[in-house]
Amino acid sequence: MIEYIRGQIAELSPTLAVIEAGGVGYGLNISLNTYTAIQGLSGDVKLFVTESIREDAYQLWGFATKGERELFLLLNSVSGIGGASARVILSAMSPNELCEAIMNSDERVLKSAKGIGAKTAQRIIVELRDKIASLGLNAAFSAPSGQPMSNEVKAVQDEAIAALTMLGFSPAPTHKAVTAILRAMPDASVEAVIKQALKMM
Repeated sequence: MIEYIRGQIAELSPTLAVIEAGGVGYGLNISLNTYTAIQGLSGDVKLFVTESIREDAYQLWGFATKGERELFLLLNSVSGIGGASARVILSAMSPNELCEAIMNSDERVLKSAKGIGAKTAQRIIVELRDKIASLGLNAAFSAPSGQPMSNEVKAVQDEAIAALTMLGFSPAPTHKAVTAILRAMPDASVEAVIKQALKMM
């Protein structure tokens, strides 16, 4: 069992991180949360790992924190949710937002993740509420802190989100993608943000 991998980022996209460690490049499937956490980092990066082994595939999943990995495993334990669906959920909202949605029985937030319908959202809430409380995950995550956006950047954010929503993308993952882009490129134009978001989503 692989607990974590520490090494240099050889390649990085919103869904995949290739970490070179000991002369080996490990391809790790990642969420948008982890992508945002490690984007632009120099030096060694540490990702916590879980393995998915099937007859037809062997996959590694990487996470910036142990807490996000725990949420991924909990989501995976729900009937009908595999690794890909768990990643979609963890890309559509932060760990804090996910825990709050489950603890508050907020189906609307869970359904904002692509491919998650009402029945699946209900299963997530019923099966995971007590587990999240017993593990203390709802208290472990807090809303991300940081400098507030300037009025100019906020205006770009709002316009980009509105445009992407009109194109048919769900509001929650759109907000997360646009926010991540503007954190990395605060001077980006609305057009540049939308183009970059379309590559990520």
